[in-house]
Amino acid sequence: MAEANQLSSASAWLNQREPRSMGLGRSHLFTAVEAGLDPLVLVFSLWALAFYFEGSVRPAYLILSVIVFSLTFPGSSQLRLPVWKVFSKIAFHWIWIAGLLLLTGYVTEYFHKFSMTVLSHWLWVAPAAQAGAHLALRAAAPQLLKLQGPPRGAVIVGMNEQGVSLARNIAGSAYSGIELKGFFDDRGEDRREAQDEHRLVGKIDDLPAYVKQHRIQFIYLSLPMASRPRILQVLDGLKDTTASIYFVPDMFITDLIQGRSDTVCGVTVISVCDTPFRGVNGFLKRASDVVLSLLILLLIFPIMLVIALLVKLDSPGPVIFKQRRYGLDGEQILVYKFRSMAVTEDGGTIRQASKNDMRVTRLGAILRKTSLDELPQFVNVLQGRMSIVGPRPHAVAHNEMYRSLIKGYMVRHKVRPGITGWAQVNGQRGETDTLDKMQSRIDCDLDYLRNWSLQLDFFIILKTIRLVFKDGAAY
Repeated sequence: MAEANQLSSASAWLNQREPRSMGLGRSHLFTAVEAGLDPLVLVFSLWALAFYFEGSVRPAYLILSVIVFSLTFPGSSQLRLPVWKVFSKIAFHWIWIAGLLLLTGYVTEYFHKFSMTVLSHWLWVAPAAQAGAHLALRAAAPQLLKLQGPPRGAVIVGMNEQGVSLARNIAGSAYSGIELKGFFDDRGEDRREAQDEHRLVGKIDDLPAYVKQHRIQFIYLSLPMASRPRILQVLDGLKDTTASIYFVPDMFITDLIQGRSDTVCGVTVISVCDTPFRGVNGFLKRASDVVLSLLILLLIFPIMLVIALLVKLDSPGPVIFKQRRYGLDGEQILVYKFRSMAVTEDGGTIRQASKNDMRVTRLGAILRKTSLDELPQFVNVLQGRMSIVGPRPHAVAHNEMYRSLIKGYMVRHKVRPGITGWAQVNGQRGETDTLDKMQSRIDCDLDYLRNWSLQLDFFIILKTIRLVFKDGAAY
């Protein structure tokens, strides 16, 4: 379709790379810490020695820091390794990094730019600091694990050799953050593996209802390749959930959303339907949201005060309209807007705004036309309920209606909803008075999930600014 072609063109222009998952099954917090631990320790130990021996960190050390960081980022996960193996990996990698740097310095004759005292001390302080940092992380891991909240529920479809192996690895991993609820399998007892060791929850046909009822977040499909029709049937039944779906072992399937290979507690899996915001990508997305929303709120605060006063004077009712909408993982959130209507509907049935809608106030028409009514949602971004760019959140009543009419509708909730999105900058803003219009919007949202990059977010933001003043679809 046209929107998908536009997205492909934009993606090629931005020269984006497919996001790389870093440690599926670990919390975002662990992933971010492990990714930055070794690079930061090496850089900070160099700065500390330079400041101690020379009283300052000269530009030469800053340049060396950039080189070291680029060579070592992202760091690998070592929490599940024995301590002796962690130390041996640190020693091996440091010998390689230090040898490369020393050889480069000798060939280019840049040694004279650095203090030999600093470099000689750094050769042993750096790996020692790395070892100490990893020991400290292991000691702090139980507390860090608590910060991510309760374990995330998971189920395995197929009680076969691969599925049982994954279950044992999950049970043996102290830092996975995953709670395995059990297996789903249609086969008889004589064909299932390790029946006494693991719990059989039910038949495969029971899977969608169980996932929704128990808010399961990870589904691992351990089914043979010969069962392709059955696999497609299972996937079709799960499209009304927000669970992340993975194959064990790897196999080919079409229509992937953030498809990539990864490991869960040492077992290789292939993601079928996943969020792009795992690991470092999740950290970058959230950091950009916080920084940009803070800057924008500081700039627009006087404008928001004026709008709040005008709304209060224009018509009776609250200044801020709060409406329940679906957010990340299908959880309900409260979204803020400047009130633009004479009513504040938030019930089981909500009528979308239409052209010449009598509910829209005089000021509200201007606010909706220019999208100024959306400004309070930057507060939602700071709260962590929304993102600046993402699928636009729909009212709960609309969600419940469309999730049964459009396959894959709930997949858009694998990310935080956005103030603006790929659908909105491609003509899918405003009233969706037909099912085809909503289908086009959902197609754009899913394309965004498949092709996300930070560059694409900035591209959408710039395009949104350009469209605000000439978009005729909002009323």
